[in-house]
Amino acid sequence: MMLGTLRLSVGRCRLSICCRSFPAFRHTRSFTASARLSEDIDEPPKTKPKATTPLRRSASASLPIRETRTPTRSAIKTVFTLATAERYILSRFRQHPSLPARAQSLNESLWIPKWGKPGEEGEVFIFSNGSFVCWGLKEAEARRFAAEVIDLAPGIKVAPLADAETEELEFVVDPIELALTLEVVRNTRLQGDLIILGQMSPLSSTQASPRNLPPMALPEETLLARYAYSQALSRSTALSALEVSLDEYLTSMAQLPHSLIKTGKPGMGRVQLIKKLGELMKFRQGLNLNRENFSDVPDFYWAEPELERYFDSMTDALDVKERTASVNDKITYAAEAQSVLRQLLTESSTHSMELVIIALIAVEVVIAIIRDGPELWEMLVGEQDKKHQEDNLTHN
Repeated sequence: MMLGTLRLSVGRCRLSICCRSFPAFRHTRSFTASARLSEDIDEPPKTKPKATTPLRRSASASLPIRETRTPTRSAIKTVFTLATAERYILSRFRQHPSLPARAQSLNESLWIPKWGKPGEEGEVFIFSNGSFVCWGLKEAEARRFAAEVIDLAPGIKVAPLADAETEELEFVVDPIELALTLEVVRNTRLQGDLIILGQMSPLSSTQASPRNLPPMALPEETLLARYAYSQALSRSTALSALEVSLDEYLTSMAQLPHSLIKTGKPGMGRVQLIKKLGELMKFRQGLNLNRENFSDVPDFYWAEPELERYFDSMTDALDVKERTASVNDKITYAAEAQSVLRQLLTESSTHSMELVIIALIAVEVVIAIIRDGPELWEMLVGEQDKKHQEDNLTHN
């Protein structure tokens, strides 16, 4: 067997193990690492895009699976996640003019069990956080799904993204796959940067498994495992979109400290500042308060430890909790900075009001002098004349 070239560099930490090549897209996260299995495989070496997720650090853990073939193990396939909006309104998919016939709700997602070109079908999970996860479909097919299904549904996308966010992973299917770790048999699992869909332990509740399932592109036995991994991937991709938007927002506010240093003024009007504060509130609401947030474990997994383990393993591998905390810290810093600016604007406004009040008092005095001046003068002069006359009479 021949392994491909392993290249690891500090900084951007680019990892390449004779990987599949995909077009570069802005803010794309990619962590596939397909090794050549043998010299007789007719696949040319392929270059892997930049890897920017923590999975790059554990990519070597998947090499034992990639290096060996078994009669029951499938070829390595792609899991591709795409986020195109801040939110999807899943209920409006019912009005879709060409929604695949077998599409149905699966917990918090819309599940399409089979989609794609004949012989190359995959499955798709669509989530309300504005992202969908494609199993067995490459990037080109995932973007075609977005163009032919997502974009054609009226009113589904809320706040479309200017640049789509992506996550990319790989998986294999092996119905007899077993792995003994610390005396615990772990079948379906995330190993390094590779998902292995093997055997699953029985679920705690029979109600968790959907019934009367239609024909699907992948094994029925691991459907809920794929769902759990997909939900974690969709969260990571949606969080990536939020991180990008927040970075752009912080960039737009970066000149405020410099403006204060140079001119002593924030360089931003009150209305603009209030709008910026509104954007911050929107970021924090999307991060923590929406139903599909990034902090809480979905209720569905509370009664299913096995599925929760799948969800948590992917969430931990992608550092979703740490990234969420980092985004919250950035929002807190931005809110504190804008609170200072708001106080400065308030003080400036108060000073302006004081000047206006002084000016109004001065105007009132001038008007009073103009209006009542002659009468006051007459009263003053008249009293002096009267007093002078009385003094003359007294002397006489």
